[in-house]
Amino acid sequence: MIENIKMNNGVEIPCIGYGTYKVSVDKDGVQVVKDAIEAGYRLLDTAAMYNNEEEVGKAIIESGISRKDIFLTSKVANPDRGYDSTLRAFDRSLRLLEVDYLDLYLIHWPADKARFADWKKINSDTWRALERLLNEGRVKAIGVSNFMPEHLDALAETARELPMVNQIEFHPGWMQPEVLEWCRRNNVVVEGWSPLGRTRVLEDPLLVGIARRYGKSVAQICLRWAVQHGVVPLPKSVSPERMKSNLDIFDFSLTAADMRLIDSMPPTGESGLTPDSIDF
Repeated sequence: MIENIKMNNGVEIPCIGYGTYKVSVDKDGVQVVKDAIEAGYRLLDTAAMYNNEEEVGKAIIESGISRKDIFLTSKVANPDRGYDSTLRAFDRSLRLLEVDYLDLYLIHWPADKARFADWKKINSDTWRALERLLNEGRVKAIGVSNFMPEHLDALAETARELPMVNQIEFHPGWMQPEVLEWCRRNNVVVEGWSPLGRTRVLEDPLLVGIARRYGKSVAQICLRWAVQHGVVPLPKSVSPERMKSNLDIFDFSLTAADMRLIDSMPPTGESGLTPDSIDF
């Protein structure tokens, strides 16, 4: 049974979700997302930049699961940041997804001072559009993705609503503690993309040893660790078996000692993607 977490506006979000980035590279994207829904995922995370909103929408329709039972997230692409362009991008996402509302809409990446002299205004204007969508009831919750404390502090200067969610890279060996602390202090739910890191994480001797002791896979240890930190992990897989395995994390708990061991891992398996390095 997948538990829910209450966001700062009172709306609940499942504590684990399915990430759809690149789901249609090697397989039919519609079928892959249908497999995820059948496996039990009810939080689906997509984005305009993934170029698969149409497939995700078709999968929801063909799954036979009621729309109200799916927590659907999308994100505004970087070229569409800004007030009017964000509103247009949102309408386009709804059309592609074939829905009349979203459960969560995010700013995919912040405009950063490394590339934009007016980065604060770009982010503020984009956020103002999200606040309008929230007030109009077209989205149930709004948030950001990949925002660091400096971006969050700047946004808070003009925001009427603080983000309900900040989606960041989060996995053993890459906790981003400063971001995590900012979000906890301000009651912002953290979602974790790439919660299994890269191959180096799955082969890490510490995690392999812990997984062996619990009779679980390293992936299950990574996901359970995230959940126990109150982070919503968004694993992605095109294998129905792995989809189910990634949900099988609610019959055990990591000890406080093991949580500390994983927390203390050196940087491992990070993507290298940061707001100041993004050029798309």
